[in-house]
Amino acid sequence: MGFARPFPIQEASIPFILQGHDVIGQAHTGTGKTAAFCLPVLSRLKNNGPVQFLILVPTRELAVQVTHEIIKYSKYTSIRVVSIFGGVSIGQQQSRLERGAQVVVATPGRLIDHLKRGTIELDKVSHVVLDEADRLLDMGFIDDIRFILFYISEKHQTCLFSATMPPEILRLAEEYMTNPKQVLLNEEEISLDTIDQSYLITQERQKFKHLCELIKNESKKQMIIFAATKQRTHRLANDLKDAGFNAISIHGDLSQKQREVAMYRFKTAKEDILVATDIAARGIDIPAVSHVVNYDVPEDPLMYFHRIGRTARAGGTGKAVSLVSVERVDDFQRIINRTEQPIRKLNFELGIEVPVYEGRNNRPSFSRGRSYRPSNGYRDRRENQYGQRKYNNEMSGSRYRERGESRYNNQKRYNRGSHQRSF
Repeated sequence: MGFARPFPIQEASIPFILQGHDVIGQAHTGTGKTAAFCLPVLSRLKNNGPVQFLILVPTRELAVQVTHEIIKYSKYTSIRVVSIFGGVSIGQQQSRLERGAQVVVATPGRLIDHLKRGTIELDKVSHVVLDEADRLLDMGFIDDIRFILFYISEKHQTCLFSATMPPEILRLAEEYMTNPKQVLLNEEEISLDTIDQSYLITQERQKFKHLCELIKNESKKQMIIFAATKQRTHRLANDLKDAGFNAISIHGDLSQKQREVAMYRFKTAKEDILVATDIAARGIDIPAVSHVVNYDVPEDPLMYFHRIGRTARAGGTGKAVSLVSVERVDDFQRIINRTEQPIRKLNFELGIEVPVYEGRNNRPSFSRGRSYRPSNGYRDRRENQYGQRKYNNEMSGSRYRERGESRYNNQKRYNRGSHQRSF
């Protein structure tokens, strides 16, 4: 299986799992986490019978990855594994469940669909794993998890694995786990020292130019580029294609088939560049990925560590480069403060001048209605999209304040009177 020696998370957690303890494990992606909870549990399962082992994951891609790992680990047994997630036929999944499975890897939403249909029973489950629990909670699955755990017998082992340990995770553990053994890293150790991290401060409009230069300098290397939104991901991949690069995108608007095709083309090196959103990239485990590029700084500093964990898999090395628009420098500084690993500033190395952020109030901005907002900060008068004049809030509200009332109270009285007249 490629393990010369156990990774720290495996060495620390496997004995506890074999002894039947509940376990809270903190580990980076790509550090053998899946093997840490799968190998000891698989060794305790019966080779036939009902579902005994349930693994909950946040995304389809991670479900596929974990399923493939379990198939590899259980190759010389008769244990069957079924993956359950949305975007594919629920009838096909039902057929596989009817043929018998001892292990189920599932996303919460589709698993609940099966529970409501009565196509799966969980009362014989003896082992439950919440994989990437921080993302499960971030994506709003906490109520779904509670719903699912209600169908499982009280006597079962629960293991929770996560790259980060926010307070919500520990509260969940307190609610559903019994005297769990904790295998935790310090937050400062989250970032792997095998990743060469750097960043470039630039104007937003210059990002694409710098990205193309980076790709040219690292030719024939597989790269994952993270963008903020689905639309931005799709557009960036198309722009890279127009610039002559082999790029493909993966995001939530694609069908399951399209996502699988995109991942296959990237894994088989038919495409050198994968442009992805944070959620769609969960579960990507491709050792050949040498570079991760943050085209947009993540809103959550901890998401930065999830992103760069796509490279330097299983003890390898990799590079992570962040293109930081001048407006997001403060946000990126919070990321720098969360890690003790050095993050190099590339502006000096590349001879690129650091742009000066003049602030929002020193430049024109436009509202949705195309109404111009003067840059001097005084919005005395402007026109909306219909050519109607609008005045600032102080002027428009003054006549109500003189009468000791607000615009909103006046409007309510008018609406109430109209309501009475209509009957």
